[in-house]
Amino acid sequence: MITGASRGIGAATARHMVTQGANVVLAARTTDAITSLANELGSNALAIPCDVSDWQQVLNLITETVSRFGSLDVLINNAGVIDPISRIVDSDPAAWGKVADINIKGVYHGLRAAIPVMAAQGHGTILNISSGAATSALEGWSHYCATKAAALSLTRCADKECRAQGLRIIGLSPGTVATDMQQEIRASGLNPVSQLDPSAHIPADWVAQGLAYLCGPGGDIWRGMDFSLKSDQGRADVGLPPVAI
Repeated sequence: MITGASRGIGAATARHMVTQGANVVLAARTTDAITSLANELGSNALAIPCDVSDWQQVLNLITETVSRFGSLDVLINNAGVIDPISRIVDSDPAAWGKVADINIKGVYHGLRAAIPVMAAQGHGTILNISSGAATSALEGWSHYCATKAAALSLTRCADKECRAQGLRIIGLSPGTVATDMQQEIRASGLNPVSQLDPSAHIPADWVAQGLAYLCGPGGDIWRGMDFSLKSDQGRADVGLPPVAI
């Protein structure tokens, strides 16, 4: 099951996982986009509209997934937003709070709904999309840095609580990725990330390959931590080209 599956990393991961023989559940607020993607992917894909900031919708998402496919083996908490980018003093409290609802509560809701199902199965992998922002401070990104730090903390806490039940809770920090989010970052003009040349961003397909790698035995040593695609070793493990110099 992949949240934020309508575009970018989520859509690329859905396509990649289907090539690996997986059944995929596509979750996002954009019904038309995930329905179109599910139609493209065929009978192995199911589209379920969901706002991850709403607990009941996430619970229903998990229930429908298990009803359709009989189990929930992997949850990818990918849904996340960075807009609007602004300095704290200029930020809109309501908009800042909405980012927290999606980036923190969305991850928590996924964990809370999936863990009982996976624990009953005796196995399951939950992958939380993290960021270098989880351990950094960047101008204009107080909402994103704070919420990604919270997501990393949730990864650590969930691993401590659930490892003994056979669950694997892992984060993936991809670096900058060539998705629509980069347009918002570039338009802001704030902090060095907005000044990066587009060639510096990795394809969303690479992140999909990293997530698939973590679903296998390679993910075991990363339980409770963030695996990074920003290092040569991480990319080598996944089978990706090294970091460009």
